[in-house]
Amino acid sequence: MWEVMKLGGLGLLILYGALGTGLARDEAFLAHSVIILLVASGLFLWQLRRWGEPAPVVDETVYMDGVIRAGVIATAFWGVVGFAAGVFIALQLAWPQLNFEWAQGYLNFGRLRPLHTSAVIFAFGGNALIATAFYVVQRTSAARLWGGNLAWFVFWGYQIFIVMAAVGYILGSTQGQEYAEPEWLPDLWLTVVWLAFLAVFLGTLVRRREKHIYVANWFYLAFIVTVAMLHVVNNIALPVSIWGSRSVPVWSGVQSAMIQWWYGHNAVGFFLTAGFLGMMYYFIPKQAERPVYSYKLSIIHFWALIFLYIWAGPHHLHYTALPDWAQTLGMTFSIMLWMPSWGGMINGLMTLSGAWDKLRTDPVIRMMVVAVGFYGMATFEGPMMSIKTVNALSHYTDWTIGHVHSGALGWNGMITFGALYYLVPKLWQREGLYSLRLVSWHFWLATIGIVLYAAAMWVTGIMEGLMWREVDAQGFLVNSFADTVAAKFPMYVVRALGGGMFLLGAVIMCYNLWKTVTSVGVKRPAGAAVPAE
Repeated sequence: MWEVMKLGGLGLLILYGALGTGLARDEAFLAHSVIILLVASGLFLWQLRRWGEPAPVVDETVYMDGVIRAGVIATAFWGVVGFAAGVFIALQLAWPQLNFEWAQGYLNFGRLRPLHTSAVIFAFGGNALIATAFYVVQRTSAARLWGGNLAWFVFWGYQIFIVMAAVGYILGSTQGQEYAEPEWLPDLWLTVVWLAFLAVFLGTLVRRREKHIYVANWFYLAFIVTVAMLHVVNNIALPVSIWGSRSVPVWSGVQSAMIQWWYGHNAVGFFLTAGFLGMMYYFIPKQAERPVYSYKLSIIHFWALIFLYIWAGPHHLHYTALPDWAQTLGMTFSIMLWMPSWGGMINGLMTLSGAWDKLRTDPVIRMMVVAVGFYGMATFEGPMMSIKTVNALSHYTDWTIGHVHSGALGWNGMITFGALYYLVPKLWQREGLYSLRLVSWHFWLATIGIVLYAAAMWVTGIMEGLMWREVDAQGFLVNSFADTVAAKFPMYVVRALGGGMFLLGAVIMCYNLWKTVTSVGVKRPAGAAVPAE
């Protein structure tokens, strides 16, 4: 019966894809229909070939690591793609002629910028979070992932969403919202995939053999639940046609702006902070071979962060039509966030108590510690920039770009790199990494690249803000907008250089991980079950 239902569902998807290909009203929907048709047809044929075969016997005492290995590969791949797109658009800002006329707009900055943002946040970061969440929840629960092959549906469904989103960006079909995903069809598909992710994670916790739920799982769960809520509320829209990508948004005016930045800042707060803190609370103690410095502090950190972050979005809307009380509320909660954020940073750093010597010999733990340092710096700078008087200078300038990238590359990127270096030898049962020297090269290239990038943006952002507010004795603006753009050129070149160094480090990591899998000896039998860690 289940086999018939699967084939029937795939048949309906094939029919929809075929009809969409013929009846599509715009280029983006045509591309998405072709993707649906090809994927559904391939799965239909695969299921048909397996018709009548007995269901494989699953050993529930063995962890489900195949999907995590696929997630690690996807994380590394999308990371390089996203970083490369970022370097290219940085070069476009310095040299606008790189917006190639022959590409007819498909490769211009306006379309590649949201593609870069989503590739790094949702493709690289999202795959890292899914893979590590599946790894951590199994190890800390001493239980195999719930749902059988549902975890594989989450993985492949998420990759399909990434491709659909990328196609929509390149073809210029989006909702036009900051951090929002493209049209209604990919939005709907992501909702299904994300709910499946929640079911797998929550189901594994329910069936755990370890009584205690480790704190990393609380951060992962908060991230999954809140992102689901944010995605649905921010992207809710009414499709104009089931054969086109256009839709009518539910929100408008100042309500739309409020919802967008409620989503935008909490995408930072829960996707890029809470989820990655789950990563920090598991992988730093494992790599340092030390317990968490203060488990009580980790619980306080969790509840304070979860309560405060959800209120901070309005600080992106200072000096707008948003009511003053809402702006002040966002600023107040943003400043309060500094305390739990630094509590978490201190907890992560002090986990190395008694193991500080590892910083000299282990470049992986060095990378993780630098990530926590960038987390602390970004979570101090963010509350400071939310203060109205500071925001009056910083907002709409490249200072904000520097702040975002010091957090995204320094915190999210570095902790993910550390987790990948930890995971690959474990998942492929290798004796160790292929080369610690290459890890050191990656560490220094990434660190110096981030510093160059952030410093260039801090300098150009503050300069830009000061130039915008400079007036002469008669009260007229001294500088035109074009003057500020021309003055920023040297810093834009430095930014591209820093981004290029970060990209080179990621390429070195991919080579190192590939050589680890293909060249290093096996340590223990694959899939051997171990107690809760």
